[in-house]
Amino acid sequence: MSAATSVRRTVLGTLLPGFVGTALPGWVERMLREGLGGVCLFGENIVSAAQLRSLTSAILAANPRALIAIDEEGGDVTRLHYDRGAPYPGNAVLGRLDELAATGAVAARVGAELRAAGVNLDFAPDVDINSNPLNPVIGIRSFGTEPAAVARHSAAWVRGLQSQGVAASIKHFPGHGDTAQDSHLALPSVDVPLEVLRSRELLPFAAAVDAGALTVMTSHILLPQLDAEHPATFSSVILQGLLRGELGFDGVIVSDALDMVGASGTIGIPAAAVHALAAGCDLLCIGTKNTEEQLEEIVARVEAALAGGELEPARLVEAQERLARLVAWLAGAGPTVGSAPLSPSPTAEPAEGQDLRRVAATFAVDPEADALLRGPGWQFVRVETVANIAVGVVPWGPFRALHDAGVHLVGHEVTEADWRNWIDDIPDSAYVLVIGKDNQRRPEVVALVDELRRRHPVVVTVDMGWPGHDSGYAQVATYGASALVGSALAGFLADRGVRS
Repeated sequence: MSAATSVRRTVLGTLLPGFVGTALPGWVERMLREGLGGVCLFGENIVSAAQLRSLTSAILAANPRALIAIDEEGGDVTRLHYDRGAPYPGNAVLGRLDELAATGAVAARVGAELRAAGVNLDFAPDVDINSNPLNPVIGIRSFGTEPAAVARHSAAWVRGLQSQGVAASIKHFPGHGDTAQDSHLALPSVDVPLEVLRSRELLPFAAAVDAGALTVMTSHILLPQLDAEHPATFSSVILQGLLRGELGFDGVIVSDALDMVGASGTIGIPAAAVHALAAGCDLLCIGTKNTEEQLEEIVARVEAALAGGELEPARLVEAQERLARLVAWLAGAGPTVGSAPLSPSPTAEPAEGQDLRRVAATFAVDPEADALLRGPGWQFVRVETVANIAVGVVPWGPFRALHDAGVHLVGHEVTEADWRNWIDDIPDSAYVLVIGKDNQRRPEVVALVDELRRRHPVVVTVDMGWPGHDSGYAQVATYGASALVGSALAGFLADRGVRS
């Protein structure tokens, strides 16, 4: 192998692109044979269990050492169940239930499903603390707001997932919970001192590292009191000093997707790749719908950085060694990392074995609203707003479960602020049930609810996202909208005879 071929292979080994389609593209197969580190799968790449297994088999046939990654958080963020919603409770529900055995069981079930599909790296769990209730991208993906509780559940989820032989990736280091912006669309800032991070954001990461988390995903956020110039993904102060030095993490550092505005919005993906590698990332998640041309541009830019001294060759050697240890663990032949087991040891009960009423019991229900939620005569208003980018366009809520149960729904959908076009169609005497996500964070939903309350004798709000500080817009708060939680809400309403 020539020196140039060796360098190219090493660079390719750090890259994890997405691609278009449900079959392996020829260019991805060629690059896998050249040493491409792996791929990241998204909902659009999956149509069935058989198709997914065929796809992962083709990937591993091209490169048996390939990492096959996915965002399967178990709740609203699902790729395996993108067409129907996940049959699991998400982090916020599990945090409220506060039973570590249940958290571990859900994670183990997710891990077993991934392993059966041929996926070996899960970009989960999200261990961010949802410090800001108006956070547009974390919310119900978090186990909660209390650092010690989030830490306990983060560790339990890691252990459950990795018990099935699937590597966890705890995210988004050093914490994306205290932001009011989405790093898919901007560069958020968390302007707090290190002491605050140590007492809050870092506790779940430390617990998950101690539990044996094999990889950590970075965040594209600026922490000006630690590094005023570089977002975490590009900051050696944060990755080398804080994560490796203070937390003692020696596994694989994965970048969040480099096609996000917070990473490459001003410099482009190839330059972002160089900065991330230089700062300490070992594996680069490139994004969705990547192309051969994009990958070649990234490889060329990293090769130029190596040749010009902008990037030290030793940094890639170090990344290569860490990735090799991860691949060895996945093969069941490598050393343990922390307390990570060497091989799968499934012991958990299936998540669907959990009583749905236990999920419903985690709902936060205003007593006055609960007393009103009885009998027929209701008009349902389903609030459809711009989808959270991390979640995507996934079926949500109780609507499918109610339909499957034979409940006829007469209601209205809300898209942005179009509700003024149909609000007069609701009879003045009707009781109105508004079902949305993150209601208070959306001005058009707040305006709708306020207007409905001026017109109707009873209006009850259901928030299937993270409720804001005003409970009037979340009189029933479910802390998630997965298919499982939606079924639980449907049962909650059916028990009270609530129908149109």
